[in-house]
Amino acid sequence: MTWQTKQLGDLCDIKTGKKDVNEGSPDGKYPFFTCAREHTYSDVYSFDTEALLIAGNGDVGHVNYYKGKFEAYQRTYVLSGFKSVSPRYLFLFLDGFLKDTVSKQKLGNTMPYIKMGMLTDFKVPVPSFDEQEKVVEKLNEVFEKVTKAKEAAEKNLQNSKELFESYLQNVFANPGKNWEQTTVEKLVDQGVIYKPQDGNHGEIHPKKKDYVKNGVPFLMACDLKDGAVDIVNSKFISKKQAESLRTGFAKNDDVLLSHKATIGRSAVLQTIEEYAMLTPQVTYYRVKDKNRLFNYFIYYYFLSPRFQNEIFAYAEVGSTRAYIGITKQLKLTFIVPPLVEQKAIVKKLETLSAETKKLEKIYERKLADLEELKKSILSKAFHAEL
Repeated sequence: MTWQTKQLGDLCDIKTGKKDVNEGSPDGKYPFFTCAREHTYSDVYSFDTEALLIAGNGDVGHVNYYKGKFEAYQRTYVLSGFKSVSPRYLFLFLDGFLKDTVSKQKLGNTMPYIKMGMLTDFKVPVPSFDEQEKVVEKLNEVFEKVTKAKEAAEKNLQNSKELFESYLQNVFANPGKNWEQTTVEKLVDQGVIYKPQDGNHGEIHPKKKDYVKNGVPFLMACDLKDGAVDIVNSKFISKKQAESLRTGFAKNDDVLLSHKATIGRSAVLQTIEEYAMLTPQVTYYRVKDKNRLFNYFIYYYFLSPRFQNEIFAYAEVGSTRAYIGITKQLKLTFIVPPLVEQKAIVKKLETLSAETKKLEKIYERKLADLEELKKSILSKAFHAEL
């Protein structure tokens, strides 16, 4: 069977919507297609037809199919009036190949967007209508199986995460009778921990112009990832400048907590360097009496819903970002089991965390494989190889 290659502009009429995003209505009767993955609603409609809707920016290249009355955003492309091509066939082709093609044509400074010419000139392989129907039928059959497999993998992935989170929540929601319930300030007064410290504020705080290629790590909230500190990709300041600062000298085994910009991230600093510098976004918690408190117990406690709920409740919302300063951090509650129980809890959580991460890798690999399988099937389908 001969397949012809045609330009998209020859296969359908291509227009854009006329509405602004804020003209939608959550309680509207008609779907309102913007450049987001999910449509919203509108009280009015401008189109009443069978159409494909393509996001021109935002979720660039995402394709929706709809038949009926609808509204469209001014940067959403509306394809209708199909000639020599089945809308369902065209949807499958564009959904499979348009986004990847557009992402390689970076027209914006930081993200791609679609110009009308990119769509009108987009090449589409077009067989006869009978062959198009066979492709649609076969792809729908295969994709249904792929979708079910992906849903199962995603559910298993979620279940593995919930196992860890459930134990983390339960262990701190039900403290033992012999657990001390105290505050950060009292732990400081008792000599269990040093007074928490964050980075330098005001004029003394290093600026972007002070960053150097190699030097002392200058840690921000974004550098706290999955319980570890990403020093390799952090910013750096010179040793000379670091030594001129007053505070924020974090050391190996300190527990770090983000309290500004992104609140509630935590990690244990592991470094062979003498110290790393903190920005005003991050506080260090340093154990003074290691017979009373285990640093990794602090880390897991910081991750617990109990602590997370409290720190967000304490956070002050300023002009731009939520923030909880050292003074308020001292008022945060803390629970301290006997040291042997702390270490047992940490061991259990580390085991669950390792198992969870292992399962996550397995299921993420499976999801990636399913996505590759889908692309392979699409490629074969549109090259008449199914």
